Amino acid sequence: MADVVAAFRKNRTKIWVGAITLLLVFYLVVSFQRSVLLLLDSNAAAKAIGAAYLVLPIIGAWAMVRELLFGARTEQMAKVLEAEGGLPVDELPRTPAGRIVRSAADAEFEKYRAEAEAAPEDWRSWFRLSCAYDAAGDRKRARASMRDAVKLFRGKVPA
Repeated sequence: MADVVAAFRKNRTKIWVGAITLLLVFYLVVSFQRSVLLLLDSNAAAKAIGAAYLVLPIIGAWAMVRELLFGARTEQMAKVLEAEGGLPVDELPRTPAGRIVRSAADAEFEKYRAEAEAAPEDWRSWFRLSCAYDAAGDRKRARASMRDAVKLFRGKVPA
């Protein structure tokens, strides 16, 4: 039983991602089926709504695949960095509520920003910069930096 609990704790995020993905796939299938039913209706307004409704599952499937690939590639990069001993260590001070102290995160951020500027072609520096942005609370820049890291990791030059 302890092994099952340990396995659950280790893979908790993957289990939730899997569950949410299954729910999204179910929703996309139902949306697609409903749009086909509307397209087969003889009413012109129903056909128009069915055509417009068909766009939702297409966009949803594209977004789901894109995010799952992003997560898989991020995990792959983290494993490489962990094996190399290059993952950033989370030693930032925290408030009693568990939040990272912003001033400490900002100070740590400067180190990773300088590293990324010194080696802009190294995906490792962008990965660590993304972690620093995340610790500093800037999720938008964290994702952008991680997307740059993924592009460099895959051998593509980011724009």
